[in-house]
Amino acid sequence: MLGLLVRLLRLFKKHTSHRLMTLTLAPWWLLILAVPVLLLGEFVQRRVGWFSRFSLPPPVVGGLAVSLLVLGLSLVGLLQLNFVTKVDWAFWNWMVTPGLSWGTGGAKNLTLPMLVGFFTCVGLNATWRLVKGGSAGLVVFWGVSTVLAVFQNVVGVALAKLLGESPLLGVICGSLTLTGGHGTAMGFAQTFVQAGFPAAATVGAAAATFGVVCGSLIGGPLTTGLLNKHKLKPSAGAKGRFASHDAEGGDAGWLDLLRALVTNGRVTLLHIAGLFVVIKLGAGLSHVLQQAGLLFPSYMGALLVGLLVRNALDLAGLPWIDSRVVDIMGAVLLAVFLTITMASLNLVELAGTAGPMLVILVTQILVVALFARWVVFRCMGRDYEAAIMTAGFCGFALGSTSNAVANMDSLTKRFGPAPRAFLIVPTVGGLLVDLTNSFNITWFLNILK
Repeated sequence: MLGLLVRLLRLFKKHTSHRLMTLTLAPWWLLILAVPVLLLGEFVQRRVGWFSRFSLPPPVVGGLAVSLLVLGLSLVGLLQLNFVTKVDWAFWNWMVTPGLSWGTGGAKNLTLPMLVGFFTCVGLNATWRLVKGGSAGLVVFWGVSTVLAVFQNVVGVALAKLLGESPLLGVICGSLTLTGGHGTAMGFAQTFVQAGFPAAATVGAAAATFGVVCGSLIGGPLTTGLLNKHKLKPSAGAKGRFASHDAEGGDAGWLDLLRALVTNGRVTLLHIAGLFVVIKLGAGLSHVLQQAGLLFPSYMGALLVGLLVRNALDLAGLPWIDSRVVDIMGAVLLAVFLTITMASLNLVELAGTAGPMLVILVTQILVVALFARWVVFRCMGRDYEAAIMTAGFCGFALGSTSNAVANMDSLTKRFGPAPRAFLIVPTVGGLLVDLTNSFNITWFLNILK
């Protein structure tokens, strides 16, 4: 069935491509459209029972609506709409570039400052009490995430061989793009080309995109089912998000959060200034670690600096950081980041994906869902925090730590805060599992070459 659908889409595109007009929009259009698309997602999410019942994040709802519209225009032969996602404006990129010189970092993704800003907020709200409370859980979560990454490659390679394809396709449609995401896929692309898979970059981008979309769609429904079945509730006294409703009411929208920041006036401005400083210091730390040869996401430096700053201030008895304000800033940044990311997905790449690749990816989605439900939830304690971590696991095990956080954010806004989950999942998904996954991918490459 999947193969037939792919052939029909290719045939349809073949007959319409000769009259297809192409329009390429500057990246700033994505920034301009982000808020209307986000508000559209909130409107639909609140009024369509299926979306609200399964806690699908509004940025995903609105962003996917735009991606599907762009795909539809392309498939019917009316318009090929492309968004440029990288900018080289020195003022925009300076904050996330190491060093003090302007314009030295080259073009960067439009959403990078928002992504780094969000994870900085995660670090600034990661107090020692939360770190101490989540330390054992972090190790366990890292372990099960690594096991899943290895199993993804086992499943991918087995299916690829069964379908008569190169086993390298199985790794590309395994932990390389699913646990690894777009960044890891592009980082290993040339290595896969040298190993004998020349289309590694194109296939990797399509597989990672498929994973990002599905990771956003399955986490909420799966965890909502767990919460309802086991009647799980947040622990007494749990605060901070990361749940924006903890500060602003259970159904706070993006504009409500923005209004709350404006209401805080001077306090918000001081926190924004502090956020800029931590982000800049974090960019330097990330650069140093990357130069040392570590596989280190750019935003993790800012998260670590934020964590150190917050706990140093707490240790010194200086209550300068308002967790509530940091919380809301993080929610605002995450929503805009995810909206732009989902709206700019090139779903046309998925329409042309080969049948065997789709078979492998669909199987991988089922594997992640079952693993999250029966392994992750149980290993993490079968409580409310474990259920929220299960949603986060679905996000980054299928391609993106930001999707993991968005899944958890949507659920905690509805059901209540899960502070340990917001410490453990980004740390494992954004850093630790990338380290073990790089060895995992390298090992499979060596035995398959």
